[in-house]
Amino acid sequence: MPTAQANSSDANAVIVVGAGPVGLLCALVLARAQVPVCVLEAEPSTTLDLRAGTFHPPTLEMLAPLGVTQAMMEIGIKVPVWQSRDFQAGLVANWDMGLLKNDTPYPYRLHLEQHRLTPILLSMLKEHAHAQVLFSHEFVGLDQTRRPGSVIVTANDCSFSDAGHARTVEFTAPWVIGADGGKSLVRKSLGIEFDGYTWPERYSVVSTTFDWGPLGYADNAYISDPEQWVAFFKMPDVGPPGLWRMTVPVGTDLSDEEVLHPHYGNAIFNRVLNAKTPFEFPIVHQSVYRVHQRVAKEFRVARVLLAGDSAHVNNPLGGFGLNSGIHDAMNLSEKLARVYHGESPESLLDLFVRQRRTVNMEYVQDISIKNKQNLEEKDPVRRQERIALLRSIAQSPEKSREYLLTSSMINSIKRANSIT
Repeated sequence: MPTAQANSSDANAVIVVGAGPVGLLCALVLARAQVPVCVLEAEPSTTLDLRAGTFHPPTLEMLAPLGVTQAMMEIGIKVPVWQSRDFQAGLVANWDMGLLKNDTPYPYRLHLEQHRLTPILLSMLKEHAHAQVLFSHEFVGLDQTRRPGSVIVTANDCSFSDAGHARTVEFTAPWVIGADGGKSLVRKSLGIEFDGYTWPERYSVVSTTFDWGPLGYADNAYISDPEQWVAFFKMPDVGPPGLWRMTVPVGTDLSDEEVLHPHYGNAIFNRVLNAKTPFEFPIVHQSVYRVHQRVAKEFRVARVLLAGDSAHVNNPLGGFGLNSGIHDAMNLSEKLARVYHGESPESLLDLFVRQRRTVNMEYVQDISIKNKQNLEEKDPVRRQERIALLRSIAQSPEKSREYLLTSSMINSIKRANSIT
């Protein structure tokens, strides 16, 4: 297998592994701060990921100075009100994000799939001559000992083929960011434990062009049920009425093939519709995947740092995963730029670790787990108590605002900023 020696990437200050939204955002913030950066991505292009798609107010605030929020709003869907529902009790509460108008300039959620965000970030990154994105470059490993003060990253250049073999290339930079997802090879190469567990059930995502709005559903709704809860999201499509996406848990008694069959998706929609006569829904997309609750034991090993799913993963209830990854990216890249320019000591990166790992443990993991437990509660007394509590909170503007400060992740940012 041919091997290329360390190439022009020696001029880079940071190598980012992974061209998802977290990796590209890290690179964009660094490039705007005049930090030379190179992104390595194993896939031949940005990928189509239909899972994440809810952006909370703090995330929109962070992305606004970059021009990203404006670009997202041109194609995304604003969600000023979301709902708590129950299969038996019906509508439990409408949560008016307008109650946060004095807390954020973006008192709403924005729905936009992450595969529509990555092209925006990539386009902006290409405007910087000192930034490059190399697709079809699969991370293989790294070495922090061979050259003091630098990290040597080895990758397979799959865009080059010699008798069916990829070319092995080396990249050298003072810093590396692992943003290569939940199965992060960067994290594994460092031997970092990924503490936590995998939920026994899988999750299925089903999308339809059937318009649920006229039936009273907000563009975001969570329907609790001891048998099978539903998380409901309206996403942009090529035109009205958009795509209505449902996420549901799937038991171990069904195979992936059964879950991916149109009959299964139609059964889910008809159950929500409570149709007397089964209705044939126009299904656009179906998928099934495993769900994890895990946090890396370390977010930093010397000159290598982790961000996003490489550092932590959680169930999607509440829309915290991608948002917390973006919060990681902003926090880390801004601090790393200051370190690179000699404005701050390297110990500033340990503050990134303290802030983001603490918030993930105290907030993202804890609340996403509680959200799941509340939606699937089987004890009828506890279910009624939860419904009564939510209705009581919703009747009070003050209590509703406090509830929304947490669910919108505003409180998580306050908590992170309080850590020194």
